[in-house]
Amino acid sequence: MLIQNKKRLKFNPFLLISALLFIICTTSVAAYPVSVTDSKGNHLKIFKTPHKVISLVPSATQIIFEIGAKEHIHAITYHDITLAGAFDKQIIGGFFLPSIDKIKTAKPDMIILSTLHQDIIEKFQNTECKIFIFDTTTIESAYKNIEVLGKIFNREQAAQKIIKKNKAELNHIKQKLAKINHLKHKRVIRLMGKNTIMTPGTDSFQTRIIRAAGGIAPDFGKKGSIVSVTKQEWIKFNPQVIYGCGPDKEAAKKFFSKPGWKDVDAVKKGQIYYFPCDLTCRASTHTGYFVSWLSSMIYTDEFAKAKNTILPITITRSKPFEIDLDYIKSASINYSHIYDFENKTLVVDFQKDQTIISTLEGQRDHILTVGNHYSPPPTWAPGHHLGIEHIRSSILKAMGKNQQTASFLMTGADMDNLSVKTKVFKEMKVVALVTAGVMSNAVRMSKDTGDFYEPGTINVIIMTNMRLSTRAMTRAIIAGTEAKTAALEDMDIRSSYTPLINAATGTGTDNIMVVQGEGQLVENAGGHSKMGELIAKAVYDGVSEAILKQNKITADRHLFQRLKERKISIFQLVSNVNCDCINNTSGTPNRLAQVVEHLLLEPQYASFLESAMAISDEYEKGLVKDLFFFQKWCRTIAGDIAGKNIEEIKIHVMDDHIPVTLKTAFDAIFTGALAKLNTDGSNPDKSNQGKSTHENN
Repeated sequence: MLIQNKKRLKFNPFLLISALLFIICTTSVAAYPVSVTDSKGNHLKIFKTPHKVISLVPSATQIIFEIGAKEHIHAITYHDITLAGAFDKQIIGGFFLPSIDKIKTAKPDMIILSTLHQDIIEKFQNTECKIFIFDTTTIESAYKNIEVLGKIFNREQAAQKIIKKNKAELNHIKQKLAKINHLKHKRVIRLMGKNTIMTPGTDSFQTRIIRAAGGIAPDFGKKGSIVSVTKQEWIKFNPQVIYGCGPDKEAAKKFFSKPGWKDVDAVKKGQIYYFPCDLTCRASTHTGYFVSWLSSMIYTDEFAKAKNTILPITITRSKPFEIDLDYIKSASINYSHIYDFENKTLVVDFQKDQTIISTLEGQRDHILTVGNHYSPPPTWAPGHHLGIEHIRSSILKAMGKNQQTASFLMTGADMDNLSVKTKVFKEMKVVALVTAGVMSNAVRMSKDTGDFYEPGTINVIIMTNMRLSTRAMTRAIIAGTEAKTAALEDMDIRSSYTPLINAATGTGTDNIMVVQGEGQLVENAGGHSKMGELIAKAVYDGVSEAILKQNKITADRHLFQRLKERKISIFQLVSNVNCDCINNTSGTPNRLAQVVEHLLLEPQYASFLESAMAISDEYEKGLVKDLFFFQKWCRTIAGDIAGKNIEEIKIHVMDDHIPVTLKTAFDAIFTGALAKLNTDGSNPDKSNQGKSTHENN
């Protein structure tokens, strides 16, 4: 034993390395305490990394996730559900109506909130929980916020990297605009509102974003994050470009057919664009990206001209990966500059030429290279302006390939989100390379009208270790397509056209490519063949994973995300409820919205509404014909919420676009919530309305 102990004392290089790593790690942690200042000028001293943080501000949550500190976040709002890695975070409501009870129960050591959350500030300001007020008024204040959060979470290098990237993107746009020396700046307005036309005030960061994109922003002499616009102001400004995000389409529908409102250049020429709300409404980690996209839409013609480009068409870097098939020479994702922005291209080179069948190009022989090309949003409008052949020739030029021997699919899904799936049975192997974006132009074929185009595509490349006959190659397209549709239906991906009643079967621009391959001849790739089975399984898994990577959604995503995909807003539904039935001490529609939102945070009521969605789909198809027992369940749910028996579900949902089954479900929830409020004027933040065995889950 003594000899063994002496041996342990001898020099061990592994122990030395471990000790050095420990010193490095503890040195990093020893950066605390740090002093920071929040957006209101409050000084905070942080003695250690907060480990149980609740973030009520989506832009702050996004920053924390992207600097690599998401493990310190305990709870978020439902606006942050689709952030990568957010699936295990507790949801405590929305930005405007978070649950104070859930915040208290979580016992956070820090709450990140806005000045709008005054009630929460008052409740927690004299506790051990640190309050950090996070507001953004300018692009520069966004940089400051990123820097401060980097300091709080000991991720300063990551924060500086994000700031540097955004500044580089903004400088890039500045250079492009400067190169267009004949440019006449266009008048640009951000559309907001529903019952009135509204826009950001002169001091808003959104106004500064318009200017950074090279636009002339309106100045109506009004300050604030959102201000009203009169018809006279609208006509006088005469916007040449109008942009907004999804919900802003309601204002467009209401006003852009009316005299005065329709008589401006942007409306007359159709220069109206919609972007993701998490880009338009946030100055956060993707400000430079959004400014680039917006600028390319404002000045599409100018950006499309070759004389106005500033970066050469060339590969800047490459990321190789392995595909275990004998006839594959190499595979990589190549990064290049096309139309002055970074494009990403999957490139697969073969040892010898192959026959392929592509739904984009048909059958082609003597192919040495196949791939899938991602064009980023700032290139979409210039590329569309120049045409598909110009895009194709630019890809070939960047990749150094020949039109006669190369075939590429094209997509708006980021190639960094590529899914590679391999399925094997004995000596048979199938590889599926899949990219997928389904949140903009998903369709249900046979039900939807293909009358608009938005980027969003599912692309699949199928390769095997056997030689497929022409018959098998074409049959493989059917196997892959059916598997893709099965994946979409199992995830409840909704049609972008008719999301309230239809699940999607694909997007309007999907493509599949099948490579003939080398080896034993296979004559059949149908559903009753092992080859067809493997193709279907590889494509199914690939589509599911690619959607997760690109859109950050899974089959078990949160109810609020599924409501958003159906374009259902709790607040909009509640705003049409006749609240005269609420007694004077109970509150307003905002109070009812808060009650309903918090109810739907509870598993039993969320499951009820999820079940109603499923029943609704089947009822609309005619597969469910009688809703008697569903209506009985609705009365039970209403009574459970109210804490008393409910004999009749009252009609509260007035939107005729919502299917009858979902209407009945929401009417049940509203009936129960209103009865509860009328009974005792209860605090809507209490999470035990309608006690249930699931209340503590």
